Amino acid sequence: MNLKKIILYKEPAEPGIDIPHLADFLKNMFQIDVAIKDSIFKEFTNEQIKNISKIRVIDPKNPFHRYNSNEEEIEFERKLCQNPSIMDTTTKIENAQKISDVHMYDGFELQKILRYLNTNDKILHIIITNRLTCTYDERDFRYHARTVICANPAIISTSGAIEAPAKPREYYFEVMKMKSQGLGIDSVKEKYKDVVLDYHDERLTKILEGFVLQAVFYHITGEPFCEDLKCKINNAHWQKDLLFSQLEIDELCQKHNEILANLN
Repeated sequence: MNLKKIILYKEPAEPGIDIPHLADFLKNMFQIDVAIKDSIFKEFTNEQIKNISKIRVIDPKNPFHRYNSNEEEIEFERKLCQNPSIMDTTTKIENAQKISDVHMYDGFELQKILRYLNTNDKILHIIITNRLTCTYDERDFRYHARTVICANPAIISTSGAIEAPAKPREYYFEVMKMKSQGLGIDSVKEKYKDVVLDYHDERLTKILEGFVLQAVFYHITGEPFCEDLKCKINNAHWQKDLLFSQLEIDELCQKHNEILANLN
């Protein structure tokens, strides 16, 4: 195995995520050195901050084009880099009047901005961020939220873990019903909490085990996902499947266990 080291970058806005646990998890899984660093965005230069302000996705129905950000939006990104908790004050998808109100970023473009980190293929950088990453799909001609953008550096979006896998259809119906009555949706979230992740969810650390595994498996094998629902790197399209594979199954399938054994 050519991979010799993994560097995990913290997301300070999610203090409930146990980064040392994730580091130990990867050490034990791959018998490899894992280091922890602070948020990479705190180091961003003015030029990088301007660049990140230009990769916002405003129209999810059109392919990427650089957004013409204004000074106020650049200043927002500057503050966000130093204090990512500001993202909590922004509009979430389920509360948005229009999708352009949601802060979404093109995942591949964000990866390009961070590519300067990749100076050694034997070191994998995994960046955890609360920015909502999306990629454009040519099959249905629209952007989709993503949790993991693989390659080096790999990006794991905590917001993507909440927004990318679909919630139960009944959840959406009940949310719409409550909104139409001018009511809040906290009661709906409470009702579906066992099958739906929420922001700052106490289960995120365990959920992120699967996503960091996807990033590492992609770096090593070129294949990040598994179609077997009973595998920790299953590519879950539904929240219930994500919770099932990570919390109930909580292990690799036979195929990926064999790959892992051959690596070690």
